[in-house]
Amino acid sequence: MSVFFSQLINGLSLGSIYALIALGYSMVYGIILLLNFAHGDIIMVGAYMSWLVMNQLGLGPVTAVCASIITCTVLGVVIEKIAYTPLRSAPRLSLLITAIGVSFFLEYAAELILGSGAKVIPAYFENQVFRVGSVNVSLTTILTLAAMVASMIVLTILVQQTKLGKAMRAVSEDMDAARLMGVNVNSTISFTFAVGSALAGIGSVLYCCSYPQATPTMGSMLGLKAFVAAVLGGIGSIPGAMIGGLAIGVCESMVSAVGLSAWRDAATFAILIIVLLVKPTGILGRQVQEKV
Repeated sequence: MSVFFSQLINGLSLGSIYALIALGYSMVYGIILLLNFAHGDIIMVGAYMSWLVMNQLGLGPVTAVCASIITCTVLGVVIEKIAYTPLRSAPRLSLLITAIGVSFFLEYAAELILGSGAKVIPAYFENQVFRVGSVNVSLTTILTLAAMVASMIVLTILVQQTKLGKAMRAVSEDMDAARLMGVNVNSTISFTFAVGSALAGIGSVLYCCSYPQATPTMGSMLGLKAFVAAVLGGIGSIPGAMIGGLAIGVCESMVSAVGLSAWRDAATFAILIIVLLVKPTGILGRQVQEKV
């Protein structure tokens, strides 16, 4: 049982990172129906920023965390303004192809500038291990779970209780009607990208706490798994992204626990196939009917 609970805690920690990243997918898709496949590479940029601040500039971890989150936030808004805004009235396929192109651009730009080798990121803090009964729980795991819960609470309050959140929900329901009611659609979409990218920056820092290295392609698999988590929970649903991320993380840990570590990625994408076949809308997704 101790092994089971240890793997469960590890899965919740990893799933929290997936959940934070999946929130960015769900928020952007809920607003403009765009699968932003460049979202995972924003995480990569955040990891490199932490390495640059601590390893190259010699500054402290607090500065590195702030720099990573701010860089990811600004980068998300810049990508939206340069790559997606001009194509807002274009077919969805054009936006999807553009998102894939932005993803490749970020990856190869990082490889060209910083090289293809892994950059080791210094520790943000001294990791301690606490014993709860017969289970060891690391400080990294505690902070990861706490950050996920805090982010979900803040995001829920933002969406449900603030004027900007009301504008986001209005644009999500009907963009044209929201525009007629005086909502600044462009600013609302940019704000959504900023929030989603900030969550990606937080996820980047938490991921680097557990896996302290940065590579140009590190965001590809992270982004794909977060996408699976968003689909599993119901893409466009904020609580669904959290549930999907935690479920994927626990699934991967349990697959590793039974000695099938090489199949953990296969298990993730098998879940995606099953969900698309059985319940395409996901756990908390809703069926949307379009009038013709």
